Amino acid sequence: MSAEHARLAESPSASGPWRLWGPYLAGRQWGTVREDYSAEGDPWSSFTFDQAVARSYRWGEDGLGGICDRFGFLNFSVALWNGRDPILKERLFGLTNSEGNHGEDAKEYWWALDGTPSHSWMKWLYRYPQAEYPYQQLREENAKRGRNEREYELGDTGILDGDRFFDMTVTYAKAAPDDICVTITVTNEGPESAPLDVLPQLWFRNTWAWGRDTRSGRIDQLLPPTLAVGGVEAVETTHGFLGRYFVAAKGSPEVLFCENETNSVALFGAKANRTKFTKDGINNRIVNGDTKAVNSLGEGTKAAFWYHFDAIEPGETVSIELRMSQNAPDEFTFGPGFDAVNRDRLAEADEFYSTVIHQGMSADDYHVARRAYAGLLWGKQLYRYDVEQWLEGDPVGAHAPDARQGKGGRNTGWRHMSLADVISMPDEWEYPWFAAWDLAFHAIPLAHVDPEFAKEQLVLMCREWSIHPNGQLPAYEWAFGDVNPPVHAWAAWHVYRIDGYRDRDFLIRVFTKLLLNFSWWVNRKDSTGSNLFEGGFLGMDNIGLFDRSAPLPPGYRLEQSDATSWMAFYCQQMFKIAIELSRSDPAWEDAATKFLEHFLWISRSMNDFGSQGSSLWHEEDGFFYDVLVDPDGNAQPMRVRSMVGLLPILGATEVPSWLALECPDVTARLRWLQRRRPELVGPLLSRSGPGGRQMLLSLLNPERLRQILSRLFDTDEFLSPFGIRSLSAAAKERITAEVKGESQSIEYEPGESRTALFGGNSNWRGPVWFPVNVLLADKLRTYGRHFGDSFKIEIPTGSGDWKTLIDAADLIDSSLTALFRPTDGRRPADGERIESSKSPLWSQHPTFSEFFDGDTGEGLGATHQTGWTALVAHLLNPRLPADPR
Repeated sequence: MSAEHARLAESPSASGPWRLWGPYLAGRQWGTVREDYSAEGDPWSSFTFDQAVARSYRWGEDGLGGICDRFGFLNFSVALWNGRDPILKERLFGLTNSEGNHGEDAKEYWWALDGTPSHSWMKWLYRYPQAEYPYQQLREENAKRGRNEREYELGDTGILDGDRFFDMTVTYAKAAPDDICVTITVTNEGPESAPLDVLPQLWFRNTWAWGRDTRSGRIDQLLPPTLAVGGVEAVETTHGFLGRYFVAAKGSPEVLFCENETNSVALFGAKANRTKFTKDGINNRIVNGDTKAVNSLGEGTKAAFWYHFDAIEPGETVSIELRMSQNAPDEFTFGPGFDAVNRDRLAEADEFYSTVIHQGMSADDYHVARRAYAGLLWGKQLYRYDVEQWLEGDPVGAHAPDARQGKGGRNTGWRHMSLADVISMPDEWEYPWFAAWDLAFHAIPLAHVDPEFAKEQLVLMCREWSIHPNGQLPAYEWAFGDVNPPVHAWAAWHVYRIDGYRDRDFLIRVFTKLLLNFSWWVNRKDSTGSNLFEGGFLGMDNIGLFDRSAPLPPGYRLEQSDATSWMAFYCQQMFKIAIELSRSDPAWEDAATKFLEHFLWISRSMNDFGSQGSSLWHEEDGFFYDVLVDPDGNAQPMRVRSMVGLLPILGATEVPSWLALECPDVTARLRWLQRRRPELVGPLLSRSGPGGRQMLLSLLNPERLRQILSRLFDTDEFLSPFGIRSLSAAAKERITAEVKGESQSIEYEPGESRTALFGGNSNWRGPVWFPVNVLLADKLRTYGRHFGDSFKIEIPTGSGDWKTLIDAADLIDSSLTALFRPTDGRRPADGERIESSKSPLWSQHPTFSEFFDGDTGEGLGATHQTGWTALVAHLLNPRLPADPR
């Protein structure tokens, strides 16, 4: 057991002492639903980036490379000023949906360099231009560009040419759970000397201005004789919940104070502010030279240590040291002890990852895996949102228009929801809010480094303050009532396996809540009781001919191949968990038989007849399609070959050989079905193997599986060098169909989508997406274990090279990892952007994108999404452990 493993054992739960402080501060709080109190419901315009410098947040905070306590009361981050910008660089900048030609888009460069799950060691890098930040240029140029053009990035402006930037690295090393050593280093990477101001900032979240709780924390400057050591400036913070902390800064920076209060006069033309020293006071003091903007009495709710450097020479690195502790600063605060904490925590992080990451891995793969874990751990963000309070508004300040609570208002059906939890986010900038199916995929790589947190995340989505009383899991902040694919049971099983098959209590907690969720799916998404489901967009946005989330005309319904496949998959995962629980408690066998039979009925409906006598399987094409059924019962297949038709592959689960011995009731029911309802048990495949009879529940019979795989591994259709495309490349020729009396069309788009559906963030018409690729490979491996060498396919299709399904799964995995493996010195995922530069300043930093070009592999969408793309670390590591029983 490493020292880091010992810390995790000491603090397994969210309330553990080592988890009190972490990187929970968001990269962006502006533009979120929670901060939107407008009648129009447009978060991007109701709380803008430009307002954030002077307007206090209601629900959270943001900053650069920052940390906070797990309740978000006290926050710490770093602000910078190059002497040219119109504002301090305090938070990440990006374009809103209306400003960009491809949706939300951060216009910054930063990287999570390292981290441990207890946050005993954290390291983060930000790249700051030395010239004035081109805010307006980025907005104007992107506004000019259409959807057929590339996004205009910060690197395209020329502002970073010649390496004219500062690299600011902030490192956190915990001497104890409540004793944090902070080191900020800034390197001038450019060819000329340049000035810089560095301002480590500390502030309390504004909890007092809304008329609900007037108590606030305080920050006071520590002065002699209370400050009993020289060469240090310090502040004392006091808070009713956190108690007392001291923050000491080495050297002699000027200490600036203001209040975390909105400057209503400057922003909204109010007659007066609540306080003389508003949130933008420190900004106004540094940028505008306004000495009256800060409190000369040395007190407030926001403070900064101002370090000014007239000129940092080319290649020079300056260093700043701070320490946050419940102990007052003394002669031992800095010096050898401080340095030893940093050395020890780095060594312990190396030791920890030597046990997590396979040591036979290449240096490049090891680097990518460790960066993926770092990004995941830095993506742990505090999420506070009480929907009832938000809908009602506050007695003071954050008023809520009546229109928000009316029919059609955002999240009005989720008043029960009240979260104040650390949640794994896909991306700290684009997603300072969780997405339910993203989070399920995050849990897989997280389970390798922090299994307790991974389990906690899956349980959290099922807790009564998250899950709807009707059983629906919350989708995401923009619309909790949207429908994400039901992947939680699959994720729970894999986390259970990675954790060593030991935590049955976790399985029970998740399983019992997912029973409610499964019932919601059956009751709400199978309107005719046909066992064919209509789930809506299901996370795959614009993959169809039309918006599948939009209401259909009266009498129409869309029977979805993917929704039905997801439910067959869901049944199998619940069956698998139930029989596992049955091994020690026979009471669970009833649940196992329920999910077994439900799967068999779904399989029959999907494969044999469908409703109105029309199957989702298209015999001529050898593929599954969505089917649109009109009021007269006429069924029209949507003949677009996409991921929708590949997802039936997910319906594959091995039936363990111990079932007959350890689950007699399940076995007896299965035998009854074989005798009395033989037409139902066709999906139970059986063959003799080295260990005896092997059984497989399969949504696909071998012939249909072979037909689908012939398309999946066809390079002219789904198979790309970097994974499985979301839409067949055969659709390069536009596909047009009559839908509801209107002409609808779709075509292959390997990169950013050219459609405006879902705010322009819909990109399922060709790109490669990590999560569905990982699922497909996982299930092909399941098929491969069952069939062995008896089932081979051509890979690529038509090549004459015959492979097993295990080989096929390995090919998908290796295609995904190839995105991060340099070819001629460049990673395919870096594409043609500045990140692909051969300069070590860029090449040492892999980027983890939201999705990838279906032809070139270039990373697209959110470019810091070490959420589900961190699955690459899971793929690079050895397979899941064998069942030790």
